[in-house]
Amino acid sequence: MPVETALPPAPDVAAVIRTLRAAFDSGLTRDLAWRKSQLAALERMMVENEAEISEALKADLGKPFGEACTAEIDFVRKEAAHAQKHLRRWTRPQRTASPIAIQPGKSVIEAAPYGVTLIIGAWNYPFQLVLAPLVGAIAAGNCAVIKPSEMAAQSSALLKQLVARYLDPRAFAVVEGDAEVSTALLAQRFDLIFYTGGERVGRVVMAAAAKNLTPVVLELGGQNPCIVDETADLAVAARRIVWGRFLNAGQICVAPDHVYVAASVEARLLEELTRAVTTMFGPDPKQSPDYGRIINPRHAARLQALLADGRAVTGGVADIDACYVAPTILTEVSADAPVLAEEIFGPILPVLPYDSLDAPLAAINARSPALALYAFTRDKATADRIIASTRSGSVTINDVVVFMANPNLPFGGVGASGMGAYHGRYSFETFSHRRAVLRRGFALDASVRYPPFTKAKLALLRRVT
Repeated sequence: MPVETALPPAPDVAAVIRTLRAAFDSGLTRDLAWRKSQLAALERMMVENEAEISEALKADLGKPFGEACTAEIDFVRKEAAHAQKHLRRWTRPQRTASPIAIQPGKSVIEAAPYGVTLIIGAWNYPFQLVLAPLVGAIAAGNCAVIKPSEMAAQSSALLKQLVARYLDPRAFAVVEGDAEVSTALLAQRFDLIFYTGGERVGRVVMAAAAKNLTPVVLELGGQNPCIVDETADLAVAARRIVWGRFLNAGQICVAPDHVYVAASVEARLLEELTRAVTTMFGPDPKQSPDYGRIINPRHAARLQALLADGRAVTGGVADIDACYVAPTILTEVSADAPVLAEEIFGPILPVLPYDSLDAPLAAINARSPALALYAFTRDKATADRIIASTRSGSVTINDVVVFMANPNLPFGGVGASGMGAYHGRYSFETFSHRRAVLRRGFALDASVRYPPFTKAKLALLRRVT
């Protein structure tokens, strides 16, 4: 069960930002060797503190050790290592052509840091969701204020200690606190804000940023549909869906939220889903060392209410005091049920039969674009149709969630599921301003560009520009 921890005293956020801005203005973060040293320190931080990090995650979320290692510690470590390996290439100015009107001249595009950035994380992955963006901030040469979620209090406190110990305190600071502290931070002027969380607070962040014309990256969420057609390998599909849905007890923004299954194979898929739940978590998932807990009793109670929206094929029980909700497969769910009206963010999976693929495609397109869309099929034409006729931040065919493990793919939403992308090179690009640089000499200062204009001069000027 998560541990309640008193919040730390509110910091002087203006003073923190002044310190970081002085460091940025000094040119400290622009040095490539310094950036690499900070990335190496971040990688070392994750390796050397594996036990402490996993214990904090266990205290906050009941997160199993295996999930803590793969989805938090190793994820951040690999992002930092990837950035170190490719940083010199990423930062190399990109040459581009110069039209005849500005010849001789050399045109390049350089990646310039924004300055002092704000990274606001979420409680469900309290290390990954602030440190993966931080990799991009460091690689691009920025300073960063890191605001972890107060709901994962043990992780937040440990993060503050580790960042102060491993990273340059002139350039990076962790600020702890509740919504009042977040509001105080958002009232300050930052050069970029990176927010991970829900749509409602995302709107608040964007409105606050607009007052200073600060660019924002919003990593939000939404309902992620999954389609299983009659050609799919149902056993494999079920295992992958169960794994992805019940990671972190369902508290993951890219989990499949509901499954549309061809009616002809619905019964078989339900059997395979039930079998997969038992195989992974045993006859009593509450006793499984590989199954997590809900962040707090309030969220557990919210999820318990959703259990009544259908018939539970497996699971369907909750222990609010223990922050436990069983991995649940629901059928016989009506189209207007609350469990289908919102992002579930918990271990509940509605399964909805369809007779024609037109039906799930229409339902998907009637909603805001999803952060992730999944489909299981052996038929390429079906996969192509699903991809071509829907909008989402990403599409994965015949698997779920694992696209996040590829640093060469961007991760981000579209529409209400977010704006902007990161991971791998995309993190570097997100935290970089594309700066146009033109270098010219003093030769060939053609008079044709200067007034007074004759018809002949204007005609020539229009041809060469």
